[in-house]
Amino acid sequence: MTRKQKKSLAAIIAAAVLLAAAMVAERLFGDGLNEWVIRGIFIVPYLIVGFPVIRKAAVNIVHGQVFDENLLMTIATAGAFVMGECDEAVIVMLLYQIGELLESVAVGKTRRSVAAITDIRPDRANVIRNGETVEVSPNEVAVGETVIVRPGDRIPVDGIITEGSTAINTVALTGESVPRDAAPGDRVVSGTVNVSGVISVRSDRPYDDSTAARILRLIEESASRKAKTEGFITRFAKYYTPIVLILAVLLAVVPILFGNPVKESVLYALNLLVISCPCAIVISVPMAFFSALGASSKSGVLVKGSGYIEALAKLDTVMMDKTGTLTEGSFRVTAVHPEHVSEKELLEIAVMAESFSTHPISASLKLAYPEEIDGSRIGFVNELPGMGVEACIDGRIVYVGNSRLMEKYHAGWHECSLHGTTVHVAIMPCGHTGHHDAPSCDCVAEYMGHILVTDSVKAGSAEAIKALSGIGVRRTVMLTGDTDEIAADVSSQLGITEYRAGLLPEGKVKELEKALSEKKKGGAVAFVGDGINDAPVLSRADVGVAMGGIGSDAAIEAADVVIMDDDLRKLPKVARISKKALRIIWENIIFALGFKAVIAVLSPFGLCPMWLAVFADVGVMLLAVLNSLRVLKND
Repeated sequence: MTRKQKKSLAAIIAAAVLLAAAMVAERLFGDGLNEWVIRGIFIVPYLIVGFPVIRKAAVNIVHGQVFDENLLMTIATAGAFVMGECDEAVIVMLLYQIGELLESVAVGKTRRSVAAITDIRPDRANVIRNGETVEVSPNEVAVGETVIVRPGDRIPVDGIITEGSTAINTVALTGESVPRDAAPGDRVVSGTVNVSGVISVRSDRPYDDSTAARILRLIEESASRKAKTEGFITRFAKYYTPIVLILAVLLAVVPILFGNPVKESVLYALNLLVISCPCAIVISVPMAFFSALGASSKSGVLVKGSGYIEALAKLDTVMMDKTGTLTEGSFRVTAVHPEHVSEKELLEIAVMAESFSTHPISASLKLAYPEEIDGSRIGFVNELPGMGVEACIDGRIVYVGNSRLMEKYHAGWHECSLHGTTVHVAIMPCGHTGHHDAPSCDCVAEYMGHILVTDSVKAGSAEAIKALSGIGVRRTVMLTGDTDEIAADVSSQLGITEYRAGLLPEGKVKELEKALSEKKKGGAVAFVGDGINDAPVLSRADVGVAMGGIGSDAAIEAADVVIMDDDLRKLPKVARISKKALRIIWENIIFALGFKAVIAVLSPFGLCPMWLAVFADVGVMLLAVLNSLRVLKND
């Protein structure tokens, strides 16, 4: 318990003891005591538990927040005192404060749970400066400085391991409990924990731009982004309370006009005030959203606000980028089909032509040909945008690229029978020297064969697509810049309902806007991507989901949800958490309003004593809060 909670508990115990003593004194000596003396006896326990409520009501009135549960409790209990129901007034305040304490303990437990999940802020960094190890704050570490991280320490900065091998615990970021092995050359991120060996890490970005700092900013921002349901509850409470006050006045005045006893009518009205406190809804709804944010964080997914929890619960269409999202994004050579030359010669020609390119396709070719390249054999290399490269190798002009490049130089090319990205290779006849810079050429190149490069499907992608369908997602659509054949192959492997191929970034935006116009009423459209080219689509979607592990900074900033370990299976998991949170919210709203309505109807008939009215408020509030905490239980 916190100090405040302990103080509240002590006040409750003291008030309960004094209330019991006052009730005994009234029973034993009531006939011989003045009415005001009896009220004086009860006023002490009343003020012990009631003063914080009265003070809060007064402070809120000063700040313009007139209509809230504190005002209703103050009016109801003060009215009970005036009517001589002193014991009921104290019992009402006592039960209210007990409920407030239990609710505070429950909320505190939830906050500690979420804080433990997101407690990734590194406290210190051991930096090597002038040959000595100096302990500084992580935000004082400059880019390029070397940090020593010992076993058990939280890694303070993003960077590259330069010395030492270890295992890294990433559970706070990704939700994965199994540590990952890391060695020199591997990248590590701030907020993770070094498990075993001592490592040296060279910082490659300032702390303010580090993974831990970005995540903490996302968490802080998420608290200020309310869902539509939360906004509705706030507006509801604003109008609900004055309506209740008007009804209470009418309930007190109208029966008196028809001859009903004054005391009886006023007590019915006071009961209505206690019954009608909206705190069960006002507290439990944000609590359910907060619990959903915490449960998502525990699973390794950061949701930037409760508004996106609501949208995730209503997913109708999920659109996805292909490379890096559904597939690994790391290409490899899977087939070499030569004509007129050997496989080794074909691969060597292609690698030499692509030797200066940083394109992923080029990297896969280099990886497939591990032998050293003799740079003296390469005369020049020209990039041909949208087609490939042109190079001079051993005095001959070589073309390496797609089918458009082959057609331009009339090479007798043909498609590969296998699915993947085809890299074609053609060579100009011996002695041909030029016109390679001309926009068109009548020369005929000799086709030497092709190399097939494929991007393997990510583990879990098919499972994720199936799970999305299982939670009610009507459409799954893959958007890619690849060819129709590749898109069709990946879609069939994963069970995706639709695909759009050959798209540039603006094409993806158009497809998304079309999906937004066609979505089911009340539904939401999500887009999942990882690259900087996905940022416009991520920001336009109802829910933009970024792959945080390999995703670009631009994609992560534009997204509303960040999957920290790039596991697409986390998306349906968080959608299920969101659906559960929304279901519990409506359970709480219906239960609270329904129970209060029943008690409110019974009150005018004398069937609702004030303690039952208190239960209709405090008891219902506590049950609703406990129900909201079920969101944290990730079943």
